[in-house]
Amino acid sequence: MKNYKLVTLCLLLLSIFSFAQTQGSRIKKDKIRALKVSYITTELNLSPDEAAKFWPVYNTFEDKQMEIRKQKMKSYKGRKEENSLDNISEKEASSLLSQMESTDDDMYQLRKKFISNLKDIIPAVKILKLKKAEDEFSRKLLQQYRDKKIGR
Repeated sequence: MKNYKLVTLCLLLLSIFSFAQTQGSRIKKDKIRALKVSYITTELNLSPDEAAKFWPVYNTFEDKQMEIRKQKMKSYKGRKEENSLDNISEKEASSLLSQMESTDDDMYQLRKKFISNLKDIIPAVKILKLKKAEDEFSRKLLQQYRDKKIGR
């Protein structure tokens, strides 16, 4: 009976820890997304009318892009380790390359459609500034992560 209580307590603590870790991850993602929205809005100098039309299109694009990335990672998951690539057949390698090409093409088509949709919402100059702002935000975020990791 005592072991049962101990196992139950361990499982409860483990589930609480897992939930807290998931919640912490979600909070970090939401915080990063809010920072990105703020950064892009500032860099593009969006008017209220532009912002009202721009963000739903941008968020849909981001969500679809994330879906494609998840799909990509799912299909490559088994091939993460470098030495596993040495042990695959030519047919498997060819199939993996086809999947990579398909994913890259899906991402390209998605971005192309996204830019086409944006042309009706914001001027071409702001679309170019968007790409620059996204790149700068990613670079700054990565630099902060590196600085934080080095400071440990």
